[in-house]
Amino acid sequence: MSILPPNEPQKTIDVPHNFFIWGATMSGKSYLAEHFPNPLFLNTDGNALENKAPSIQIRNIKGPNSTLRQDVIKQLDEIILALMNEKHGYQTIVVDVVDDLVVMLEQATAIRNRVETLPDVPYGRGFAMFNTIFQEFILELKALDMNVVYISRIAEVNDGVGTETREIPSLKTKYYNVINGNSDLVIQTKRVGTNYIRRITDQRRKYYRDDITDKGILRVLNNIPGVFSTRPQTKGEDK
Repeated sequence: MSILPPNEPQKTIDVPHNFFIWGATMSGKSYLAEHFPNPLFLNTDGNALENKAPSIQIRNIKGPNSTLRQDVIKQLDEIILALMNEKHGYQTIVVDVVDDLVVMLEQATAIRNRVETLPDVPYGRGFAMFNTIFQEFILELKALDMNVVYISRIAEVNDGVGTETREIPSLKTKYYNVINGNSDLVIQTKRVGTNYIRRITDQRRKYYRDDITDKGILRVLNNIPGVFSTRPQTKGEDK
């Protein structure tokens, strides 16, 4: 039997499964993520008990002589293996927040190399090792048969013209680009007074409400303005 697929069009996947949510503190990022189907939170900022969803605290635990009794690289590997091989009811994995996870991965990589910071590893090998670990983690999450939600904080930048600033995710651009390249929807959350606002800031493709077969994802997307496009009329349809 040939390993090549049939030479014919295939059905496209119309349900988004990978999401990046960013916003200010207490703007509803974790609250929104909690409403995805059966979520498991990988929590980094110590607020795991503030969410009803099950969570795992992600952290480096230092031991004697500047070593680690637990490092996040091994911890994440064990979590992904468990999600791949064990029976569980989780449908969504939430990284809350990815900014902290990057710092923890950098720290663990440095300590594994017995240096204080990545630049201390000769010939740029520290950064190369970290980049490989980070990108493999993103790809392994995407390969799971689950929804994946990344949460990031907010930053303000000045474009150098006047005093006006604009809001962007606080995750460093080079890491954001890796995640954004593997995401379907990017969602910003805002709190204005007592109102919580959500808006789409980037998306992989147009999505149509009647194409979303996952009812859990549909419930989430129905509460985010601007997600769905109006399907263009085909020739012969009434206007």
